[in-house]
Amino acid sequence: MADIKKENVQEQVAGEAASNFIHNIIDKDLEAQVYGNKVCTRFPPEPNGYLHIGHAKSICLNFSTAQKYGGKCNLRYDDTNPVKEDMEYVKSIEADVKWLGFEWENRLWASDYFDEMYECAVTLIKKGKAYVCDLNADQIREYRGTLKEPGKESPYRNRDVEENLQLFEEMRQGKYADGEKVLRAKIDMASPNMNMRDPVIYRIAHAAHHNTGDKWCIYPMYDFAHPIEDAIEGVTHSICTLEFEDHRPLYDWVLREVGKWNPPPKQIEFARLNLTNTVMSKRYLKAMVDDGTVEGWDDPRMPTIAGIRRRGYTPEAVRDFCERIGVAKANSMVDVGLLEHCIREDLKQKVESRNVVENPIKVVITNYPEDMQEQMELENNREVPELGSRNVPFSRELYVDGDDFMEVPVKKYFRLFPGNEVRFKGAYFITCNEVVKNADGSIKELHCTYDPETKSGSGFSGRKVKGTIHWVDAKTAVPVKIRNYDYLMLDDEKGGQTLNPASLSESRGFAEPLLAKAKPGERFQFFRKGYYIADEKLTTEDEKVFNKIVGLKSSWKK
Repeated sequence: MADIKKENVQEQVAGEAASNFIHNIIDKDLEAQVYGNKVCTRFPPEPNGYLHIGHAKSICLNFSTAQKYGGKCNLRYDDTNPVKEDMEYVKSIEADVKWLGFEWENRLWASDYFDEMYECAVTLIKKGKAYVCDLNADQIREYRGTLKEPGKESPYRNRDVEENLQLFEEMRQGKYADGEKVLRAKIDMASPNMNMRDPVIYRIAHAAHHNTGDKWCIYPMYDFAHPIEDAIEGVTHSICTLEFEDHRPLYDWVLREVGKWNPPPKQIEFARLNLTNTVMSKRYLKAMVDDGTVEGWDDPRMPTIAGIRRRGYTPEAVRDFCERIGVAKANSMVDVGLLEHCIREDLKQKVESRNVVENPIKVVITNYPEDMQEQMELENNREVPELGSRNVPFSRELYVDGDDFMEVPVKKYFRLFPGNEVRFKGAYFITCNEVVKNADGSIKELHCTYDPETKSGSGFSGRKVKGTIHWVDAKTAVPVKIRNYDYLMLDDEKGGQTLNPASLSESRGFAEPLLAKAKPGERFQFFRKGYYIADEKLTTEDEKVFNKIVGLKSSWKK
């Protein structure tokens, strides 16, 4: 596999999208009429876990390629291993594909072709190209040899055709235990490609299958099943990730030796997605779900499509991200900052702003009339005037964000501190005069004064202030729970990853009254904070829980 190199995010966005070599191949095949005018792709997940952001790249590539050429793309489940598969995963996969905005031509199952695959295996046996082997898994591994040394032939390699046919039929009838026998392709034990050293193409598994029940106790291996599935379905270009490049000779060998399809499908490999601070192993993700490290497959910290959907990512942003990173022949490492940039670019055109304060500090404006309440007009989205404005109540008692006050300010701190004047966004200039504390020394409230001549929109052109902060009205404030997320994984200096113990922090806050009506799945910009979504599972009429989608600030600059 090619070495992984980390790429510069800025260059990825500023430069032109990488040329799609896969489409160039298809263009040449169309010109040569290899498959006539037909283009057919497929997305072939194994239903043994939830899909992640890496699969999104494959989904977008396969479906968009079919769309570009007016062809079709099938959704096909490679359900050849009944031990690891579950219908829960099937449902999640279909939800993910639809969420990304794609529709499959046909929904198919590898298991639909078990009869034909069996006949293909019999064809290979009759041609002397496959044999039943009694070696166990460890012995097969030992016989295979190394990258520097050739393998040695199985003592069962030269069984005659009739014996192999009989043994294979007995395997099918259930006469042997799991692992007692396998069917292997007879190719070349000295091949420099380890995949061609008599690979196993059928194994025994006495396990019920979700689609075929107890009909079969032998199941084809992926490398044997996959090319046959493609060929049966009329797939023209079998697009897969780079780890299957060394398997392509076996893919071609199976189709050539079975000899039923002309022209056969063409396998093309592309670089899989590697993303900083992100784990892309289904096995590792499943382990975190099973041991309770995360709340489930749809935990908003997870890189699963279900997780990023619950986190608040949009399908438009994910598709944009996949288009920006392009399609390459060599693996590289993409900075997660590019994905976050795509999220911001999409959301800033869509969502409305709301005032929300975390770790609130109470402010009492001592010279503001006690019985007065005003409605301050605030824009919903500065970049999209069409989204209009809203009225936010303002009165004598307010809350400000805990980060917006320091009793002893550090250098260049322009927010609220004793003696300093700031603008309350959309309202007045406010000066902090006194810090009132509780008996334990904690802050009870801030006593401030306001300048009634400085109301926003009044045309005031006097003194200037360096700081502007947001606020909520204490009488009408809505209590909210805020879940702030950091990366689930942290990259270390050696190229490895460790679990981030601070990937989730929860806080309480207050929001302006409109957020009392927030519905699950509704997105907002929390002014000066970032983009948030009302959690689809936890938000109720009585409690509003918001997940942080992405912050406003980024070290990446356009």
